[in-house]
Amino acid sequence: MSNKRVIVGMSGGVDSAVAAALLKEQGYDVVGLYMSNWKETDQSGCCTGEEDWSDVRNICDKIGIPYYSSDFSKQYMDNVFKLFVEEYKKGRTPNPDVLCNREVKFGPFADFAREMGADYIATGHYCRVRHDGDTHYLLRAKDDNKDQTYFLNQVSSHQLRDVIFPLGDMTKPEVREAARKFDIPVAEKKDSTGICFIGERNFRQFLSQYIPMKAGDIVTQDGKVIGRHNGVYYYTIGQRRGLGIGGLADGNGERWFVLAKDVEKNLLIVSQGEDDILFKNTLETESFNFITPPPAREFDCEVRIKHRQPLQKARAYLKDNGDVRIVFEQKQRAIAAGQYAVIYVDDVCLGGGVINRAFDL
Repeated sequence: MSNKRVIVGMSGGVDSAVAAALLKEQGYDVVGLYMSNWKETDQSGCCTGEEDWSDVRNICDKIGIPYYSSDFSKQYMDNVFKLFVEEYKKGRTPNPDVLCNREVKFGPFADFAREMGADYIATGHYCRVRHDGDTHYLLRAKDDNKDQTYFLNQVSSHQLRDVIFPLGDMTKPEVREAARKFDIPVAEKKDSTGICFIGERNFRQFLSQYIPMKAGDIVTQDGKVIGRHNGVYYYTIGQRRGLGIGGLADGNGERWFVLAKDVEKNLLIVSQGEDDILFKNTLETESFNFITPPPAREFDCEVRIKHRQPLQKARAYLKDNGDVRIVFEQKQRAIAAGQYAVIYVDDVCLGGGVINRAFDL
């Protein structure tokens, strides 16, 4: 493999570091490439991505590979962040990590890597790929707890044609152990969580910079006003904490949760206790992306509507307009519009679509 060049997407974390080290051990000509997706400075005037870039440099020096950084912040702003804000304005709950993979990591980043002479592109994702002629299948990882195919549901088969996922057959503890074996400086670094461009900041404070917030009423299903909210965009379907309504004299003593958001009327609609109305057995998606062709117009499958959710048995129905209806064997709690429903048949991730609505069939 010494004449095969692999450009590894480096984040400064342990997963991409081990991916690079494993590929070098296998004899590839490995180059590290750091994506700068978000331009911002903290209160001290330092670039918020500088720590990650410093970790990338230290990792690559330790492994003994060259490294570069490239700025994809414009593509990220135009194709990921703007849509993130627009979806929140509609009262939906978007997932920018999914779009980042399609619009940046496996798009402009991969194109830039090929300009650098890459035969292959590699990342630290926990998933696998199988090549069958011109068809390239996305497969679930060995470690189901870390499987990241959910975040890759919007890529195309074509985008997977020259991709390597070195961690697909490893568990997270095995990756940590490999990092120690390679003496990688970030072997014990915590995994990043949450939305990358928000980081450790208060979510409400961040969102209010981009969407004007307007206080409004918190109401029950029958329209009774029981409290006030600071902006419906802050809340997600099924949310229990942070509602600020506590116990009411005429309540049933159970916890309140968000049932729906009425953006036009600026109302947050809540219910008390595990109300059956929060559970639905059917959802419909819009703009469904099939990575590889579905087996039929109707077929049995398994579905995730959240990352790390156990796979749920369901049946998928393809509609003439390209949308997909999914009917679950068991009702699902808090199906949120704007999130993704991702379909699997055995180990194959067929793709996913944005959830448009949920209901009982």
